[in-house]
Amino acid sequence: MSFQEFNLHPKIAAGVNALGYVEPTPIQTQAMPAVLEGRDVMGLAQTGTGKTAAFALPILQRLMSGPRGRIRALVISPTRELAEQIHDDFCDLGQQTGLRTATVYGGVGFMPQKSKLNGKCEIVVACPGRLLDHLGRRTIDLRHVEVLVIDEADQLFDMGFLPNVRQILRHLPTQRQTLFFSATMPRDVEALARDVLGDPVRVQVGFCKPADTVSHALYPVKQQLKTPLLVELLKRVDTESVLVFTRTKHRAAKLAQQLGRAGFGATALQGNLSQSKRQSALDEFRRGSVRILVATDLAARGLDVLSISHVINYDIPDTADAYTHRIGRTGRASQTGEAYTFVTPDDRTQVRQIERILGAQIKQVRLNGFNYDASGSRDEFARESGRPARQQQRPRVREGQSRSNYTSFGSRTNGPSRKPHPRRGPWRISDAQAL
Repeated sequence: MSFQEFNLHPKIAAGVNALGYVEPTPIQTQAMPAVLEGRDVMGLAQTGTGKTAAFALPILQRLMSGPRGRIRALVISPTRELAEQIHDDFCDLGQQTGLRTATVYGGVGFMPQKSKLNGKCEIVVACPGRLLDHLGRRTIDLRHVEVLVIDEADQLFDMGFLPNVRQILRHLPTQRQTLFFSATMPRDVEALARDVLGDPVRVQVGFCKPADTVSHALYPVKQQLKTPLLVELLKRVDTESVLVFTRTKHRAAKLAQQLGRAGFGATALQGNLSQSKRQSALDEFRRGSVRILVATDLAARGLDVLSISHVINYDIPDTADAYTHRIGRTGRASQTGEAYTFVTPDDRTQVRQIERILGAQIKQVRLNGFNYDASGSRDEFARESGRPARQQQRPRVREGQSRSNYTSFGSRTNGPSRKPHPRRGPWRISDAQAL
């Protein structure tokens, strides 16, 4: 199938051709016919599948006819970064249409956004909080919205935005087309979908499983040795752009500084940054002026950098779904990618959940020559909590576990096995596969 079969307006087709698009992705093939017909759609799809174009192209097609100078399409996005990327996609695909797009999100001045909205745009891409501010001040008019897109609905839920979305719905016409996209379907998200969709066409692509072009590996390591292991790994592995995930904002900032001192070009992306600094960090990463972006889960979705060759989970995510969203940043557009996850004995439960989604056990990898027996000068957890490192030396025990339950993670590939060291016991790192 080709894009020509969608019979897009010539000015929209010109934008498609300018971007080099030839064949639609599976989500575009499945969703676009229904969207073009005006049907409601519920799409289950990961990031990196082309879903933005799956709704942007039909919206542009619809807006080519009818009045201009008023808001006719609204896209609700969970993050500023994703909102900007959706805005850019609309601008690129519709570069010859004359249709205007504006973004609405917090962290930047209110009045410049008001001026753009007064400029009579046809498409608005908005985050819920700032959009409600504009609605409260009556600086935006949504009475003429014909198409509503709720994108990354599960992340909207994770960030606590679903009540805001329901408030926004009260300001929209009841007669409209609604497009609903989510990578997963928690109960509250499913309830929202039932409320906003009318007889939807359901499409599903790559649900809950990372792309087959991504290979996965576990790196068992003591918590206090994660940073030395990361530095050594980055020295040995041939990478393009690398996305490193941490659990906390403090750790992201600290780790980026440590990598910088080790001679790597690294920057951090986390919630404490101003919008200008966040945008600067993203721009540096996209341009390649820094090769390593250290981030919290805030950047897990919508980060549109095709050259990310490696995703490294410095801290394992709390859920298998979060793992899927993180790993979705590599192995895109048929490129190959690598996903490395540092694991401690506390992480057994998360590892099993991830393996269930993958449908296979994940190989363990040990770096030859790395000193796994080093004690480390200070524990990373202790650094964040302010407590002495010695209080953190024993692994934490999760509810329902005993200390005797700590075992190795994942599967062993062929290789020699070793008996646990009599003093270290279950802390022994598996040498299943060496680098």
